[in-house]
Amino acid sequence: MDEGREMRKMDMSTEIGILIAYAFGIIVLYVVGYLFLVPLKLVLRLVLNSLAGGAFILLFNWIGGYLGFHMALSWISAVVVGVLGIPGALAWMVIAGL
Repeated sequence: MDEGREMRKMDMSTEIGILIAYAFGIIVLYVVGYLFLVPLKLVLRLVLNSLAGGAFILLFNWIGGYLGFHMALSWISAVVVGVLGIPGALAWMVIAGL
């Protein structure tokens, strides 16, 4: 009868160890997933802002064509205008010598 009780205690401790291992694995998986998700959000935000900056430069060139203004459209100028907004566009025009 003592052997049965001791066997049940060992089984219970083994099950708790397995549960702890699964919990640790899930936590590690969550942390690794979070580490990959945060940079992905930053890259996606940069891409979307760059597209918006490129659209702004196209709009500026369309309107500025009638007034004699022009700004070169490149991926660098799109990123600068997209990230910095209107002040970035103004700074880019000053740097470009408009």
